[in-house]
Amino acid sequence: MSDSGRESSRGSTRGSRGLSGGEFAGIGLQFAAVILVFTFLGAWLDRRLGSSPWFLILSVFVGAAGGFLSMYRKVTAAQRRDAEQRGSGSSGSGGSGGSAAGNDLSNKR
Repeated sequence: MSDSGRESSRGSTRGSRGLSGGEFAGIGLQFAAVILVFTFLGAWLDRRLGSSPWFLILSVFVGAAGGFLSMYRKVTAAQRRDAEQRGSGSSGSGGSGGSAAGNDLSNKR
């Protein structure tokens, strides 16, 4: 009985914490899409201006930097959200002596 209670409580907090698998997939797809869009833009500019590979190379790096920046912002926002939820969840739990004892043991090591 206690195992099923643990699983249900774990499942309820897992969805509200951090990034889900779908969000990770979305971030990865967005990163790839940004690089592809900038790659095609650089190839188009090179054809239009006759400047061989320079705009292509530049746009790939700009796209990768922009995609990485977007990914970094989303992940740090999720971590910040997770930390806020943990902070408000632990102070509002009241009498959960088990978690406090676990924290004491980890601090002694």
